[in-house]
Amino acid sequence: MDEAALSRCGNSCAPILRLHIGQSAGRRLYVGVTNDLVRRVYVHKMKLVQGHTKRYQIDRLVYFEVYDSPSTAIQREKNMKHWPRVWKTRLIGETNPTWRDLYDEIASP
Repeated sequence: MDEAALSRCGNSCAPILRLHIGQSAGRRLYVGVTNDLVRRVYVHKMKLVQGHTKRYQIDRLVYFEVYDSPSTAIQREKNMKHWPRVWKTRLIGETNPTWRDLYDEIASP
């Protein structure tokens, strides 16, 4: 299911999870899963929660995938956390070659 389909169905759809990769200014990467990507990235940007993303200033969304199965999204996250950095950077570069912050694109109505 793509982002356009998500916006059409609102809260009436089955739970949708998004695997995401965030990046700091120092190029540190973070892989996570959420059911509300806009909220999660906003929390990272505003540094509202203590933890890894606040400590390392990971506040840019550079990649995401959409899943309708929680178990599939969580398994993908677990797998990617064990990937070498070069695999993650290659994946990001395939869809976001300039590594731009995708937050504004997903946050606009």
